[in-house]
Amino acid sequence: MMSSFNSIEFKNDKLILINQTKLPLQEEYIKTDKYYRIAEAIENLEVRGAPAIGVAAAYALALAFKHKKYSEKYFDTVYNRLASTRPTAVNLFWALEEMKSVYTQNRESGNLYEILLHKAIEIHQNDIIKCDLMAKNGLKIFDKKSVVLTHCNTGKLATGGNGTAFNVISKGFENGLVSHVYADETRPLLQGSRLTAFELDKAGIPFSIITDSTAAFLMKQKKVDLVIVGSDRIAVNGDAANKIGTYNLAVLCNYHHIPFYIAAPVTTIDKSCKTGDDIKIELRNKSEILEIKGVPVSKGTYDVFSPAFDITPSELIKGIITDSGFYKFPFNFVEI
Repeated sequence: MMSSFNSIEFKNDKLILINQTKLPLQEEYIKTDKYYRIAEAIENLEVRGAPAIGVAAAYALALAFKHKKYSEKYFDTVYNRLASTRPTAVNLFWALEEMKSVYTQNRESGNLYEILLHKAIEIHQNDIIKCDLMAKNGLKIFDKKSVVLTHCNTGKLATGGNGTAFNVISKGFENGLVSHVYADETRPLLQGSRLTAFELDKAGIPFSIITDSTAAFLMKQKKVDLVIVGSDRIAVNGDAANKIGTYNLAVLCNYHHIPFYIAAPVTTIDKSCKTGDDIKIELRNKSEILEIKGVPVSKGTYDVFSPAFDITPSELIKGIITDSGFYKFPFNFVEI
């Protein structure tokens, strides 16, 4: 049973996004046809998750030409604004390049907006298909009815479809292979306790929220059978960037002999990154650590180090689930 809500929808020439910063207490939607408003939504995490960011950016670039004709300077302005929003999520740059290719081939067309919009819709529909393929390919990680631990958010809120790692969990639950899910709260912005919990509740999957630091204790008690998370960028050798705290889990799984998996579409694999050392890590504003919902919890003068992501070395990853198949360590994504 999938969650009954849409995180990204295009209707009446406007993009409709559920405002993820308001969840789970409010289901508020952003409706806009302004590319710069969508750029702000990506930047402010009103929409987040690598595949979802790519889909939103594709629609934004199309909408930028709703009332505009060909202009190289204007295109560059729009492209660069969208590209500057989140530096680690490779799907963003993949989607923008796909849109740029279509623009270059059709820039002097009289119906440029319609052509770009058609491509954005295609990117969205393809993501829906990829999510379903990942869920199907991911069923093989379950060899019994399992208790699963996950980090951050990887469901409908993070994609244009039904999710990456979350969709694998959901498909496992539908097939009687998942009994319970532990959702890391995922500090500092609580994507687990706010967003994953919201989706688990909508899907009717039994779950418990835990603090990020509780995972080790659960594993010691043998209460976790496997861990599955998503990824925002994967290097050719399988090193994977994901929400800060993911590397912690991979190390814990290695120590406790628990399988650690990643689910992500092929578009998350960056052929320009040979290893994780080539992946640029986004640093967030210190207010996300020193404040919660705008309420100070520490002194604003204190220094903060707040990377949005960390890199999990490929040797700690048992398998990577993609829309094109299931891959085991060691990984070599040169030909994929």
